[in-house]
Amino acid sequence: MNPTTRPTTSPTGTTSSTSPASATPALSGLVGNTPLLRVGEPFAPAGRGFWAKLEGFNPGGIKDRPGLHMVERARDRGDLAPGARIIESTSGTLGLGLALAGMVHGHPVTLVTDPGLEGSMTRLLTAYGAQVDLVAEPHPEGGWQQARRERVAELLRQHPGSWCPDQYNNPDNTSAYTPLALELAAALGHIDVLVCSVGTGGHSAGVSRVLRQLHPGLTLVGVDTIGSTIFGQPARTRLMRGLGSSIYPRNVAYEHFSEVHWVAPAESVWACRALASSHYATGGWSVGAVALVAGWLARTMPPATRIAAIFPDGPQRYLGTVYDDDYCAAHGLLAGPPAPEPDVIGRLDAKEVTRWTRCAAVVDPLTLAAPAGERRP
Repeated sequence: MNPTTRPTTSPTGTTSSTSPASATPALSGLVGNTPLLRVGEPFAPAGRGFWAKLEGFNPGGIKDRPGLHMVERARDRGDLAPGARIIESTSGTLGLGLALAGMVHGHPVTLVTDPGLEGSMTRLLTAYGAQVDLVAEPHPEGGWQQARRERVAELLRQHPGSWCPDQYNNPDNTSAYTPLALELAAALGHIDVLVCSVGTGGHSAGVSRVLRQLHPGLTLVGVDTIGSTIFGQPARTRLMRGLGSSIYPRNVAYEHFSEVHWVAPAESVWACRALASSHYATGGWSVGAVALVAGWLARTMPPATRIAAIFPDGPQRYLGTVYDDDYCAAHGLLAGPPAPEPDVIGRLDAKEVTRWTRCAAVVDPLTLAAPAGERRP
C-alpha cells in the first residue's frame, strides 16, 4: 500500500486517510498509542522498576488527547459552532492540543498565558496558528492562573459565539483519557499502582476511573508541586509548570487517591536529568516529579508490584530551564540527589511543605477547616 494513503485510526476509533485531500483530519490519528518504557536504575535497584507511559510521543504531549476530545464533544453538542473561536487559559501543553484541534476542525484559537511561559513555547504555538494573549499582572489572590481565567472571560465577551473548554471543570477533560487507560491495560495487563501528576486533574481522574473498573484494588498516587493549593497547601509562587494549581480544580477526583506527594523543583531537575542519562528518555517538571515518586514506590513496595507512571511530555520545551545549567544554577536547582525518602505528614495542611513530602490522608481540601486568616473560595 502506498504510505501516503495508509489509513490511520484516531483515538476515538474512526478511520481516516492520509491522502493529501484529507491530510488535516488525519492529524488526529497521530495522537495515542504512545510507547511504554521500563525504568529501573538509578530510580530502583536491579530487578525492580516501573513502567512509564511516554505521552511526549504525541505531537504536542498528553493534552493533545483532551484538546481534541473536548472540541469534538462540544461540536457534537452544538456548544461550539463551525468556525467559532476557541479561547482558553494554558500553561503550555493544552495550548498545543487546542492548536491541533483548531487545525483539524477549522477553528481559530486564542490562548491566554503569562510571562512564565517559555519563549520557545510561545513561538511554537504561534507557528501552529494560535493567537497568544499574555496577561501582565498576577491576580492578588489567585496568582497568574486566576489572572488568565479572568482574561479568558473578558475575551469571551469580546468575541460573541466563542467557546472556552474550561479544562479545570469540564468532564470531557476527564473522559478524554479513556483511550490512554485502555492502552495501559492492553499493554500491561494487571496494574497495581498508578502514579500521575496533578494539574487540572483530568488524566489522573480519567485513567484511574477506567483502570479501577478493570482492577478494583488499584492504588492511585498523586504528584503535586510545592506551592500548589490542589491538595490543601497554601498558594505560593511556583517555578514548576504543568502540574500544580493556585485554584481548586473540580476535575480532581480526591476520593480516588491513596496518597499524594509534593516535589520541589530541584528534586524534579535531578530526576529529569537522571532519566535522560540512564534511559535516553525524559521530559519536563511533571515527568521528573513522577519519576522520583514512582522510583520510591518501586524501591519500597513488594517486588512483584506492577507500577505504571504517566510521563506527560518530552524535554523539548525545557531545554532553557530544566536542562540549562545556568538557569538551574541561578535558581539553586543543582543541589545533587534528593533525599532517599520523603518527609511524611498526617494531614494535608499539617504544615507547609518545602521539599519532597508524602501524605496518605487525601481529602478534598475544601472540606478542611480554613486556617485563621485564610479564606476558602
